[in-house]
Amino acid sequence: MDNNEVISLLRDCDVISVPYGEKHILKQGTEVQLMQAMGGSYTVYTSEGMFRISGINADSIGRKPEPLPSIPKNISDSEFESKVWEQMKTVYDPEIPINVVDLGLIYSCEVKKDDKDGYCVSVDMTLTAPGCGMADVLVEDIKERIELLPKIKVVNVELVLDPPWSMEMMSEAARLEAGLI
Repeated sequence: MDNNEVISLLRDCDVISVPYGEKHILKQGTEVQLMQAMGGSYTVYTSEGMFRISGINADSIGRKPEPLPSIPKNISDSEFESKVWEQMKTVYDPEIPINVVDLGLIYSCEVKKDDKDGYCVSVDMTLTAPGCGMADVLVEDIKERIELLPKIKVVNVELVLDPPWSMEMMSEAARLEAGLI
């Protein structure tokens, strides 16, 4: 898939404006320029601005949604926690082609087994800027991605702004990708 590919929407599509986080509908036939296709969601540009298309609407641009994650039958607790982190790595900031884990937005992730072979997950995350209009979208995206895992019972994603995010929180790979090293 080429970045900057121009596509005509195949159907009306629910979208979120970037960076404001407001819900909109783009009409069938609207031409969109594909800016980013990462983690199962898409960032597109139109004459009206930039928008995020969720993976559940991938068919509106002629794409197939990504397959659901699976886990082995007898997965250990530590392996399950690794799967949770893998799921969070599929969430990308719509403006920055770096996942939220490598971007340093995830401060903590606690995975606890419940009484019935299920798991409860609590995540503390931050934003690159306190007034980010995409905050609710990122929080919900992380929650939804984790909930795709079998055995997940409860997911709580808490937005925390202290300590404030800084570029030093980015992984080395993310700093390299962003051209900072």
